[in-house]
Parts: sequence; structure tokens; C-alpha cells
Amino acid sequence: MSARENYAFIGLGHLGGHLAASLIRNGFAVTVFDRDPAAVERLMALGAIAAKSPAEAAAHAGNAITCLPSPKISEAVLAGPDGLLEGLPKGGTWIEMSTNGRDEILRLAALASARGIETLECPVTGGVHLAAVSKITALVGGDAALYARHRAAIEAMCARSFLMGPIGSAAVIKVITNMLAFIHLVAAGEALMLAKQGGLDLAQSYHAIVASSGNSFVHETESQLILNGSYDIGFTMDLALKDLGFALGMGEKFGVPLDLASRVNAIFEQGKAAYGGDAWSTQIVKLLEDAVGTDLRAEGFPAKLEI
Repeated sequence: MSARENYAFIGLGHLGGHLAASLIRNGFAVTVFDRDPAAVERLMALGAIAAKSPAEAAAHAGNAITCLPSPKISEAVLAGPDGLLEGLPKGGTWIEMSTNGRDEILRLAALASARGIETLECPVTGGVHLAAVSKITALVGGDAALYARHRAAIEAMCARSFLMGPIGSAAVIKVITNMLAFIHLVAAGEALMLAKQGGLDLAQSYHAIVASSGNSFVHETESQLILNGSYDIGFTMDLALKDLGFALGMGEKFGVPLDLASRVNAIFEQGKAAYGGDAWSTQIVKLLEDAVGTDLRAEGFPAKLEI
């Protein structure tokens, strides 16, 4: 494209705030809206323009990006009063970076299409710590030409992007990757507890697993927060259960038995009951710590993930 597109960015939470900041750092004009004034102020300090509503932000920018916690909120921001569809011009683009089920994104994209708005789904994967340094991965669903039009912005926020196919395709692979992450998280906790109860040094056990065939991205990253005791991954039990629910729904629709995902979903339901839906998802391992009566702590691990 001959000139950079302008973007409204709606949803400046743990993830969205970092993504919007990456756009600004890379020279894009960004207009922001969030219910949290402090989140808006942080982006204004970087050069963003503040809007009073999603509609105002979209009208000012011509394209809109959302990063929101649930399909219900995405629909409200898109199609509700003062929503994006009230402000986006015909031919504008809505880039949805939230995690949705396939049916949800197809339905929401249809609402946008009826108003002459094109949609790219662009959920991201890799963790908030990678988003902070523009190294997260984007999973894209939509028209290839539309992807090309907005690729510069996507690559400003993300180190890698994969065009998975038409709208709905990215939702499927994103739910799959999150399902795997939660399975790996529960498995990593059980592995560390076996090491602890077997009399091993937990720090040395962590590093041995990293160098083994049993390693996973989740063990390399989230196990560090467990061993530190902060659990601070920036992702909650409620969000984990939302994503696991999408996975189980897809399994039922596609005729795929998901025995392991079903068990992990039940474990996360226990975690929510014990610690609350706002507890960090990594605290799922605390169920095991409480059951055994010991914690999983070792020296030399960070309270937050860093690159």
C-alpha cells in the first residue's frame, strides 16, 4: 500500500495495550478507546489519540482493531450503540484479535459485511510477554488481499503471521493452540510435583525437562512463574475456561472425542471454584500443591516473563 492505514484500537487490557503500543512505536496513527481511563492514558503518552466511543474512534481512523475478553463484548463493541459499525465507513476493515469460536466470528463478520465492512480475524498466540516486545504470533483468517492490505500493521504487532484460510479458520487453530497450552500447563504441574516428591532439586528438574523430549513452550515459560510463586501470566481462569469451552464445542461439532481436554476443563472448573475466575490460569497448579500439601518453589526464577 502507498500509505499506512490508520487504526482505531478498542480493548487495551493485558494483551491489547501491548499490541496497540507496538502499532504506535512502528509509526501508525492509532485512536484508542477503553473503559479504563488509565489504559487510555498509557497509550496517549505514547502518541495515541483518545476517543469517547468505539464509533468515534472508528470514524476517525477508518479501520478498527479489537482485542476483547469475550464474544459477547466483541458483539457489543461491534454492533451495539456507539459501536464500530456506527463509525466505520464502507470499505473499512474490522480486525478482530480476540479469541472467538468459529460460529461466533462467522456471525459477527456477517453483521459487518451487511454494513459494507470487511473482516479479518487475527487472534494471537504466545503470551502477553511476547506481545510486549512485538514477538507474538498472529493467526489470520480472511481474504488474502485484505490480509495483504493490513499486513504491515499485523507485522508491526507480531513477529510471525499465518494466513490459515477464510474467516473462521483462525478461530479453529487458535482454540486448538490454547487447548494444548492448558493441557501442557496441567501436565507441567504434575511433572514438577513428581520431581519435588521424588526428592529432586526443582530448578535442576526444570532445566532438565527443558532439554528433554518432554519439553513444551508452556513448561519453558509458565513453569518459571509457578516456581517463582507469582503465577503472574496475565491470563485468567475465566479466559481459560472460555477457550476450553470453545474447544469442547468444536469437538462435539466436528465429531472428535476430546477426552483429555474434557478432563482439563474439569480441573479448571475446580480451580475457578477454589481461587476465583480472576485468578491467574497458572494457579491451576495450586490445586495440586494444596492437595499434596507442599509448594513448587525454586530460586532464580522471575515473577514475570521477560524476553
